[in-house]
Amino acid sequence: MSEQESLRCSSARNRGGVQRVEGKLRASVEKGDYYEAHQMYRTLFFRYMSQAKHAEAKELMYNGALLFFSYNQQNSAADLSMLVLEVLEKSESKVEDDILEQLAKLFSQMDQNSPERVAFVSRALKWSTGGSGKLGHPKLHHLWLTQQNYSESRYHFLHSSDGEGCALMLVEYSASRGFRSEVDMFVAQAVLQFLCLKNKNSASVVFSTYTEKHPSIEKGPPFVQPLLNFIWFLLLAVDGGKLTVFTVLCEQYQPSLKRDPMYNDYLDRIGQLFFGVPPKQSPSYGGLLGNLLNSLMGSGEEDDVAEEAQEDSSPIELD
Repeated sequence: MSEQESLRCSSARNRGGVQRVEGKLRASVEKGDYYEAHQMYRTLFFRYMSQAKHAEAKELMYNGALLFFSYNQQNSAADLSMLVLEVLEKSESKVEDDILEQLAKLFSQMDQNSPERVAFVSRALKWSTGGSGKLGHPKLHHLWLTQQNYSESRYHFLHSSDGEGCALMLVEYSASRGFRSEVDMFVAQAVLQFLCLKNKNSASVVFSTYTEKHPSIEKGPPFVQPLLNFIWFLLLAVDGGKLTVFTVLCEQYQPSLKRDPMYNDYLDRIGQLFFGVPPKQSPSYGGLLGNLLNSLMGSGEEDDVAEEAQEDSSPIELD
């Protein structure tokens, strides 16, 4: 028997062993012996991990989590979901589509008020940084967007680079939860945040799609709402990279920008990124903006921006 055939036989035996174990555990869950079944799953997890049987451990924990979710055993299911991540971390698994889809499925089953849900998202995104993106793989952010939780969706859309999807979510959010007088503010915040992430393309797509699809916005440009005209001009100014245009634009639209105290803080950052504006005395932002930008960009990114601005006062080129 060749080595390859031997490996195939070994894999088949392991798979058969996992299936037999799963059958016994499923029977325990179906009888309502949730605690005993949960403890057995954990025992088998550590046994498999000690034998470096990472694939078997991941498969067993993933299927076990889905089983517990189906019986509304949220705590046990969340615990096994975290063990799935532990396998991925310790085995240094590569970011692959099938794994991302499994993580998204586990996430979709978790109770939205569960504290484990937040921990699961954070840990999964951290693991996925081995792929692309400092704050997690863009596709993983996109896969999170399976539930109508608008505040979470907005954050994940910012890192998925799906401008059109973000715009459609914002249209739905504005129409169902917002005031008619604030239709312009929903998209303005998203565009400014995308620009703070140096993602000009998604910022443009969000703006054009939102203004085209929103039922309360008349066709433009120009628009009835001054704030929308400001965002339109801002996107054009970013293309040109002329500081004088940016400065005059911000001055002329101050009445609209005062509607949200965050706007000028976002624009300070945008000025640094696209127009060569030097950073203020303290390059580190504090308070609310600091917390928000840290969540958007990671704590280390601000220092990078400050260094770029100090080294080169010319407009920053987009990648």
